[in-house]
Amino acid sequence: AWPKGAKLSGFSTITEIVEKDIKPEDIRLDKELLYDKHTLKDTYPYKDTTRHFQWEKIKERLALLENIRKKPAQWCILQNYKNRNGEAPLVKSFKRDAYKRIADTLGVERYQGIPLFLTDDTLTAERYGLDGLLTRHLGEEGKFTKVEPVFIGGEWYAPTKYIKLIPDSVVFNKAIFIDRHNQNITTLERKERGYWLIRSMNPATTGQHRPPYAQETPLGMFVLQEKKTKMIFLKDGSAATGGFAPYASRFNNGGYIHGVPTNAPATGIIEYSYTLGTIPRSHMCVRNATSHAKFIFEWAPVNETIIFVLE
Repeated sequence: AWPKGAKLSGFSTITEIVEKDIKPEDIRLDKELLYDKHTLKDTYPYKDTTRHFQWEKIKERLALLENIRKKPAQWCILQNYKNRNGEAPLVKSFKRDAYKRIADTLGVERYQGIPLFLTDDTLTAERYGLDGLLTRHLGEEGKFTKVEPVFIGGEWYAPTKYIKLIPDSVVFNKAIFIDRHNQNITTLERKERGYWLIRSMNPATTGQHRPPYAQETPLGMFVLQEKKTKMIFLKDGSAATGGFAPYASRFNNGGYIHGVPTNAPATGIIEYSYTLGTIPRSHMCVRNATSHAKFIFEWAPVNETIIFVLE
């Protein structure tokens, strides 16, 4: 190997090329829609005001995604859907939230949560991590894995049973942005470094705060975890089937991006609802026109698509 700065006959000095971080203002967005039904404009009327797509915030998050891509890393997902990996232990400080369930002081629930321990204390968890968060894997130590969830930040220990590794080949070329404030959703696909194509711009309905059955769609940076052609849901407070939501893509706990729900005993597909793009109405999920949910279902690969929920 040639030493740094060595000169070769007939050639200029060898220098290291350091790729600089991308800034939000460096991100280029172009519209090349793959889905063009129920499409919204950048700014559009809503009642006596206007709503819009928050492109500046979207650029900030795309810059983050670009910059974490360029650094070699082993990626993983925090997972505990329906406590399948075991009920998380109690954290040091907890409370009963509006749903009468245990939550940490930041409001993250124990149910479906992932215990996160300080690196100098693995006896009692400090807080809970959300199911589905994109996380940097920093190595295993005994029964624990050192992790750095991108949305939370900082280094933590999590029991290894709550960690799912993402294959090294994954590069996160597709991103979905859900805007709780403006009740809209947009999909983007990376063309090259710093250059993203807008694939759809649609109305959506996010989760509402209605204890004990409905709660807000959580903010965060999630990974698409699984898909169901039909996601069956129950009637509130009952074990009876309430109906189904078509083309459901799960990213957090019981939070799915899905089409317009069909309530039992009906069995047909509903394409659109006048409530889309208005106010939060869902049970944590993100409701879309059914054809748009189908587009996402077919376009976005599991474990390779990032879902940002922003305010």
